[in-house]
Amino acid sequence: MPNTAGSPVGLHRVLEPAGVLPQAARKLDASPELWPDEVRISVERLNLDAASYRQLAEAHHGDGEAVKQAVLGIVAERGKMQNPVTGSGGMLVGVVEEVGPESPLGVQKGDRVATLVSLTLTPLQITDGLARWDGRGEQVPAEGHAILFARSIVAKLPDDLVPELSLAVMDVCGAPALTARVVAHYVDKGTKPVVSVIGGAGKSGSLSLAAARRAGAAKTIGIVPVEAEKTKLEAAGLADQVALADARDPVALAQAVEAAGGPADITVVCVDVPGCEHGAVLSTAAGGTVIFFSMATSFSAAALGAEGLAADVTMLVGNGYVPGHADYAMDLLRSERGVRELFEGRLAAEGQD
Repeated sequence: MPNTAGSPVGLHRVLEPAGVLPQAARKLDASPELWPDEVRISVERLNLDAASYRQLAEAHHGDGEAVKQAVLGIVAERGKMQNPVTGSGGMLVGVVEEVGPESPLGVQKGDRVATLVSLTLTPLQITDGLARWDGRGEQVPAEGHAILFARSIVAKLPDDLVPELSLAVMDVCGAPALTARVVAHYVDKGTKPVVSVIGGAGKSGSLSLAAARRAGAAKTIGIVPVEAEKTKLEAAGLADQVALADARDPVALAQAVEAAGGPADITVVCVDVPGCEHGAVLSTAAGGTVIFFSMATSFSAAALGAEGLAADVTMLVGNGYVPGHADYAMDLLRSERGVRELFEGRLAAEGQD
């Protein structure tokens, strides 16, 4: 082990290249032996982030077995789950197996928990060959172990929700918390904003719509790509207006948002496909804010696109962490009927695939 043993951010687990943080590392040491401030989790289920799973599924033409082998290969090679194309990972749920004597995380052996840090920086070993996963959904039943550092974030799973539902919510809990914070800033300054959520029927999108309304948005607009999602989002009642648009078509997206009551003061990008940056900027009012939550976002395209459009917008990167984000998202799930219906419908659909 390197001399950086015991680093609260996990530097002692980096195998290569030297001197980088675990997220940027090509390979991590995922051995089960603990340093004093670490925690070992017995893995029950992984949740691959949407952009990563979509890329893998498309690259392997929907062949579930090939997707499974790709995930196993990534974890075996890198000691973590980090899609080499998208750079993203996901999160996991499991049971605390061992707690180092100096760990500050506040968990105990036997606690069922969800990690609120990305799999891209979490040392991970899979021991069952993903035998219970068919490769056709983002949630991955798995056996193995994962390591948390002193600066990791973890939450105990609530007793009133099935683990699959908790995992789905916690995977995206940073999105509604940051959306609420940005909307509240507008409201505090005397402006109730129009909020457009691109990908409003998805996990992070539905939570962000609910958060925007609760925080005081004047109007919420949900943007979806197909009629089936429009029907679901309208039934959920989370958006004042629901519009159809391909977010990769900047002009069509801007026109759809304007017809629904825009341009938006705040645009929240929650889709898991690349190429949505210019449309998000074009459909946002001058002086507005764009929040990018999608891991498919090209931030150079966003910045250069805004420059090329002479767009005076503030662009924020949703980093997945806001204090209290897990509790906030869980409260939205429990209190907003439409959010829960969309989440449970998504899980049921994945179970039938």
